[in-house]
Amino acid sequence: MKSYTIILMTLLILGFTSSQAQDSSQAPKDSLSPILDKYYKLNLKVFQANSTQEDIDNIFDLFTDDFTYVHPNYGGVYTREDLFNGYVRNQKNGGYDGSVVDIKVENKILGLNAVAVSKRFIKKEAGKIVEGEAQMALFEFKEGKIFRITEFW
Repeated sequence: MKSYTIILMTLLILGFTSSQAQDSSQAPKDSLSPILDKYYKLNLKVFQANSTQEDIDNIFDLFTDDFTYVHPNYGGVYTREDLFNGYVRNQKNGGYDGSVVDIKVENKILGLNAVAVSKRFIKKEAGKIVEGEAQMALFEFKEGKIFRITEFW
C-alpha cells in the first residue's frame, strides 16, 4: 500500500510538472493586449509626416525573426524584410503624411496566442476628421512577440 501511494504521488507530481511545462510556450492572454496596443501606438507614430526610420525599427522590435504579414487583398504573404522595406519606401515617398490621426480599436477577442481585432483608421480628409471602414485583423504570437498578422479587409 505504501509503495502504491508513493507511485501515485510521483505520477501526480510528474503530471502537474508536465502540464506546467506545456503551458510555458503559451503567452498569458493578458500579456497579448499590451503588445497589440503598443503595435498600434507605434504605427500611428510612423504614419505622421515627421516619423523616422527609428520609429519603424520600434515596430519591428515587436516581431519575431520569422514574422509574416498576410494581406490577400494587397498581394498575399510578405516576409518581415518585405514589410520593413515597404514601410521604409512609404516613408521616403511621403506616404506617411499625418492624414491618419488615430487608430480606433473597437473590439479585441483574446485567444490562445492570438488576438482578433476590429479597428478603424481615423483620418483627416478635406479638413474634417472621418472614421474609415471597419477592418479586421488576426495577430498571432510566439514567445511574447508578434509572429503573424493576417488582415481581412
